Amino acid sequence: MDLTNLENDIGYNFKNKNLLQTALTHTSYAYEHGTCSNEKLEFLGDSILEFVSSAYLYKNYSNLKEGEMTKVRAEVVCEKSLHEIAQKLKISNYLLVGKSEKQVEGNRKPAIMADSIEAVIAAIYLDGGIKEAQKFIETNLKEHIKYASKNVGDKDHKTVLQEKLQERGDVNIEYEIINETGPDHDKTFEAEVKLNGKILAKGIGKSKKQAQMEAAKKALELLEN
Repeated sequence: MDLTNLENDIGYNFKNKNLLQTALTHTSYAYEHGTCSNEKLEFLGDSILEFVSSAYLYKNYSNLKEGEMTKVRAEVVCEKSLHEIAQKLKISNYLLVGKSEKQVEGNRKPAIMADSIEAVIAAIYLDGGIKEAQKFIETNLKEHIKYASKNVGDKDHKTVLQEKLQERGDVNIEYEIINETGPDHDKTFEAEVKLNGKILAKGIGKSKKQAQMEAAKKALELLEN
């Protein structure tokens, strides 16, 4: 497989091409073909990612407290952010998955794509050292970090809604997932929020939490109007 275009998109030219190839090899493919998977690289990449993002926050966001830096890091070093990087790099075009995974488009599953980014980070580190890995991480995550740091002190919509409604006294606030659509690897959820059994608003998201948060956001907008 020619990985030249991917290397160009990554911004790093591998001396040992096999490292990048391994980073793109899912366990399902490795098992079928008797080769190495990207699991060990993923393990190493996860640690490098956490270290580099922590150092970046420490150096560039001195205004944040320790707890706030922890929250920003958790929001940034997550499947969602890594999946976005993988999509930008079109990593699914290069991922090697086994027959069973190929049948369900496993190469497009967010978790598999996100894991491969951690493996790529480790491959860059092993091939070119920490500075090259740091360059890749910071280039791809600095905007995510910037956004997360601006909102780290904000309360989430569910918390704000609860506080506003409780001003009226003792209330019963419930969230319920009322619909799920799409395949297992790419589901969309719909949630509704109720006040004392009465529906206030509905929200849609790519996770149950996101759908509930969107429902709370819409309920807040209705209350303000």
